Amino acid sequence: MTDLVVQGARILAPEPIEHASVAVRGGRIVGIGTAGEMRALVGADADVLDARGATLTPGLIDSHAHPVNVTTLARGIDLGAVRTWDDLAVALHAEAARVQRIGGDAWVRAWNLDYAVFADRPMSAAAIDDLVLGLPACVMLFDCHTAIASSAALRIAGVRGAERFADAAQIVVDADGRPTGELREPSAYARVLDHAPGLRPDEARAAVLDTLHAFRRSGVTSVVVMDGDRSRHDLYDELDATASGLPVRIMTALLHGQHFDDDDVDDVIAQRDRHGSRWSGGLIKLFHDGVIDTGTAWLYEADTRGDGLAPLWPDPARYADVVQRYAEAGFQIATHAIGDRAVGEVVTAYERAGVTAVSGAPHRIEHLETMTDVDLARIARAGIGVSMQPLHMQWRAADHSDSWADRLGGERSARGWRAKDVLRAGATLALGSDWPVAQLDARIGMAWARMRGHVDGDRGHVFEPEQRLTGAEVLHGYTTAGATLMGDASLGRIAVGAKADLALWADDPTRVSPQDLLDLAVVATVVDGQLLEHGAPTP
Repeated sequence: MTDLVVQGARILAPEPIEHASVAVRGGRIVGIGTAGEMRALVGADADVLDARGATLTPGLIDSHAHPVNVTTLARGIDLGAVRTWDDLAVALHAEAARVQRIGGDAWVRAWNLDYAVFADRPMSAAAIDDLVLGLPACVMLFDCHTAIASSAALRIAGVRGAERFADAAQIVVDADGRPTGELREPSAYARVLDHAPGLRPDEARAAVLDTLHAFRRSGVTSVVVMDGDRSRHDLYDELDATASGLPVRIMTALLHGQHFDDDDVDDVIAQRDRHGSRWSGGLIKLFHDGVIDTGTAWLYEADTRGDGLAPLWPDPARYADVVQRYAEAGFQIATHAIGDRAVGEVVTAYERAGVTAVSGAPHRIEHLETMTDVDLARIARAGIGVSMQPLHMQWRAADHSDSWADRLGGERSARGWRAKDVLRAGATLALGSDWPVAQLDARIGMAWARMRGHVDGDRGHVFEPEQRLTGAEVLHGYTTAGATLMGDASLGRIAVGAKADLALWADDPTRVSPQDLLDLAVVATVVDGQLLEHGAPTP
């Protein structure tokens, strides 16, 4: 492992240190001082990165993402830029024509579609069959909680009607009991995707590696991955064993399915301590509800369409028992909870089980798109970690016509993504992307946490301006707070003894405007002392 000096930087540690240098040895920061002092500390053979006044921060931590989903859900064409039905028709038709030329068993695959495109028509196979030229197709909505399968895909998968799942997933059917093509929650759309062609192992490795490098190019040096299992751990081992190793540090959760029985829990527990050089486990991911847009989030009061009164678990008591079991085994728990009732029930389960893992990391709640004052106070009092993604607000509409706001109604939609309130309450707030639900570029996430509006200005609205975070609060959420939720105090800071995970920026990301942040160059990143240059420092 090569020694390194980053010299002549403006260091945020967290207070600015002007014209300073950092020395790295053995993957750790061993000194902060003048360039001469740091070169003398590590010796003449050390690599030197001349920052030329650029800003050095801790490497960013994306506290919630799914990079391996590039091999399963984020397949085919990215529909993130699609805003109208006509746009969707053009995109799907072009992709179907391409797939048709390939022939064989290829499917039309697409992802990242906004619910708003279906505002005046049903999400159904009938709606897309002609667009995909009758081919088997699966179109994933942006949140990865809903998919639309074509008639050919339903036929290949043998989906002929409603089915019972271990969770609240649903194959939507019409009045005659025939599947419409709308598939709610992963258990339902897996029935179709399990029949779609997959990637070869070498293709999957390359896709994941490209995705992890994309994270790093935006300043991210650690990613908390929320969907691990044995096969994905095998993949991390393979990437970790390459000459350059994993490009980012990974903490991965083992995903617990609602259908798991006690034997399955035993099998998961046996994997708790598995780890590699740059990846670790010890985290469990659970779901307690779905999403607001389809009525599967769990709410204290029904949404405007009468939905939202059921958890994802048919037996909510089983969720609390599973939390207790994993907590007793030493795991840290992370639970997806979007609706206010789901958030409250998770807090109750954590209070019963004890709110910290063996590692000292707090149990954590993911998303918290709406929550009550009472439950926020309970979270802060108990020391439970909050993991939030403010950039998910990009699908909201200024006139509240979006499915999220329409379902919640005025009062509850005004309590969305209460980031500033979390900090005011004294709780730990970590930030992330939830990629592929939202863009993995951390600069976009940082800009949304500060602006809470469309930073390009094309929609001209700020959502709950009182919840906007400062640049310093956002950087803290992407560094120190993320490290706290990972249970690793050696990450997320620039200090002697800390792990050498760093990001060098052309300017101070806490001081530039949110608009300018989107284009702010990441000059270089350092992971575990390993330097990767992305562009030339500015003079």
